[in-house]
Amino acid sequence: MPRYMLLIEYDGTPFVGWQVQHNGVSVQGVLTAAVTAFSGESVHVQGAGRTDAGVHALGQVAHLDLAKPWDAETMRDAINAHLRPHPVAVLAAEHVADGFDARFSARQRHYVYRIINRRSDLTLDAGRALRAPRPLDVSAMHEAAQRLVGRHDFTTFRAAECQAKSPVKTLDRLDVERDHDEVRIHASARSFLHHQVRSMVGSLVQVGEGRWSADHLSRALAARDRAACGPVAPPDGLYLVRVDY
Repeated sequence: MPRYMLLIEYDGTPFVGWQVQHNGVSVQGVLTAAVTAFSGESVHVQGAGRTDAGVHALGQVAHLDLAKPWDAETMRDAINAHLRPHPVAVLAAEHVADGFDARFSARQRHYVYRIINRRSDLTLDAGRALRAPRPLDVSAMHEAAQRLVGRHDFTTFRAAECQAKSPVKTLDRLDVERDHDEVRIHASARSFLHHQVRSMVGSLVQVGEGRWSADHLSRALAARDRAACGPVAPPDGLYLVRVDY
């Protein structure tokens, strides 16, 4: 049975998240329906990351099996035809080895969080970035972010409902940069806890506004207590950018 990999882009705003749920429309659900509509087969679309409601993707990866072999470009175009008008697009499709698994074969996941640092309301970026009206000290944010890089117990930056077996994760990258009025926070790791990136971003904003120091962030990490976390950043600015295999 041929296995295919899909590279997917989506606006997460109208969805309850990647994973199929009973309380609304999901990205996984509309993709599954689109594949079934063109192929006539019942399929399971497995994603590399189960993004939350409102989180976007520029490079989500998924795999699926079909009984009938298809040309990859034909498959991509057929899925896209059935996805409309949902804000989801398959950018590429390709044949992969039977042992490939979009989730478990992943070596690293890369996210970016976008913050628009200005007083004025957002227009084009509404729902796609966080507006931070107070000036942010990006150098202080970047310096503090390095306290979180490495292998740590990230209980403080973990959602209460997180189902991961262990709060210990290795964070490979957490960089903060500015481009005019946009601040971007880049996070890379093999895997993340539920709400980990948004929790870290919210605490880094506290640093940028001068409310916290780098030492305060270190103490929050060491506390291993969800109550020590800063306000969790909303999903609007979070993007799954790339998955490495």
